[in-house]
Amino acid sequence: MRVLGIDPGIAIAGFGFVDKVGNKLVPVQYGAIQTEAHTPPETRILQVYDSACALLDKYKPDAMAVEKLFFNRNVTTAFAVGQARGVIILAAAQRGIPVAEYTPLQVKQAVVGYGKAEKRQVQEMVKMFLKLSAVPKPDDVADALAIAICHAHSAVLVNKINGVLGK
Repeated sequence: MRVLGIDPGIAIAGFGFVDKVGNKLVPVQYGAIQTEAHTPPETRILQVYDSACALLDKYKPDAMAVEKLFFNRNVTTAFAVGQARGVIILAAAQRGIPVAEYTPLQVKQAVVGYGKAEKRQVQEMVKMFLKLSAVPKPDDVADALAIAICHAHSAVLVNKINGVLGK
């Protein structure tokens, strides 16, 4: 199973493709979609969408996992992130790729085992799980890989539950 994890953003959207092979997690590709500041919002959103489409077409994931948004103090940033998140989800939907959503607490719980883990702990666990030589940078990339790891672990459980319940 190939999972694409996304940490959505308008300036930087982290992405990480991870293959689950048996009990192993294998990194396939990871990085960030970046847009220039002071560029019109519609141009930035189009760039995020086009980049997401290209990544989906090239790496053909079986599932995509994105971080659920929560409102913080900066509502303007939240709206821009929501727009970027929306076009990334649209790109997946157009290709028939199922999308799962996870809260930051769920991701930390799945990757570190503690829902209030610090960012550095999550980054180190991503490095360890994927046998990387260094923590991926920028932070958005490590977060995207953590989201992919969360889904790779959770999808197995969800599929088993659905199989038992006949859903």
